[in-house]
Amino acid sequence: MSGNTFGKLFCVSSFGESHGAAIGGTIDGCPPGIVLDASYVQQQLQRRRPGTSRHVTQRQELDEVEILSGVFDGKTTGAPIGLLIRNVDAKSRDYDKLRDTFRPGHADYVYHKKYGIRDHRGGGRSSARETAIRVAAGAVAKLVLSSLWGVVIRGRLAKMADIDIPLTSWAKTETNPFFAADDNAVAALEKKIVQLRRKGDSCGAIAEVIAENMQTGWGEPVFDRLDADIAKAMMSINAVKGVEIGDGFAAASQLGSEHGDEMTTKGFASNHAGGILGGISSGQNIVVRMAIKPTSSIRLSRRTLNTAGEETTVSTLGRHDPCVGIRAVPVAEAMLALVLTDHALRYRGQCGQNANTTKAAKKPKKATVAKKQKKTK
Repeated sequence: MSGNTFGKLFCVSSFGESHGAAIGGTIDGCPPGIVLDASYVQQQLQRRRPGTSRHVTQRQELDEVEILSGVFDGKTTGAPIGLLIRNVDAKSRDYDKLRDTFRPGHADYVYHKKYGIRDHRGGGRSSARETAIRVAAGAVAKLVLSSLWGVVIRGRLAKMADIDIPLTSWAKTETNPFFAADDNAVAALEKKIVQLRRKGDSCGAIAEVIAENMQTGWGEPVFDRLDADIAKAMMSINAVKGVEIGDGFAAASQLGSEHGDEMTTKGFASNHAGGILGGISSGQNIVVRMAIKPTSSIRLSRRTLNTAGEETTVSTLGRHDPCVGIRAVPVAEAMLALVLTDHALRYRGQCGQNANTTKAAKKPKKATVAKKQKKTK
């Protein structure tokens, strides 16, 4: 199975399955000398961890990360950073009835058709369990971004089902289990989750991530556009079905005089572009939103096929998120951090740390040149 590595200079590879012994990964290309606060990495994992509230899956994984290499005396050495998270609460017997049955909306069918074999226990490699390693790697990327460039990444749940969640205060996202930036929305969100659990159904969501204190010049102008790589990163997250940057799809109904961000000596007058122009960062905040589909594992009976091609029905038991979009917020933050770190290093490698402010070198004076020529005779 290919396609398990992400990035060009800051490269992350992951391995493992939902009900395997562990999930893990490596970070290759991390700059040396970055203070790697293991407690910060663990805190980021805690935000994504299952079982942290009654509104998410009750699988009790501690998600304790082991940093196996690439760090000495609390700092990165430039060597590959090895990460390992052991699975401790897999209940594989909950999936015995799914060995020969495909769940609608899941990757079961296509994995079976592509590889001729699949791990039916919790979805195996297609499970969102894999994203824990992305969060750990993303935490390292956040430390690189903040240490070298002062970039800060924030995420929130912007909508769940039919409930719009206003952005009142970023601080509020860390005080409730929904990553909601408004405390007044929490009661309605809790009520919706209770209703879904009782019905055995699920709902979708919209998550938003923002990068602040951005630099200008990150990204490539053609195939490796910064927005294209961000879109790819977000679409690689389980259950994400749509990505927009800046005004996104709303731009289709805007006029050019409205959408184009005017420039003044004080900066841009607006940010409809979401901080990216021509595939390159403009220095404004990068704003990304993603549409996350309803969780496919639901208790309600659904029509499907089995491996023999026969029609049957299936209802998924076990422990699942009524809204997978909630725990997708820290994953989206991590993926944005990985993309930005990769492009920041690529910019530094090609253009230098401050290329956009560096003046051209002065040519030597003619007298100096003549003097040197005379000297060499």
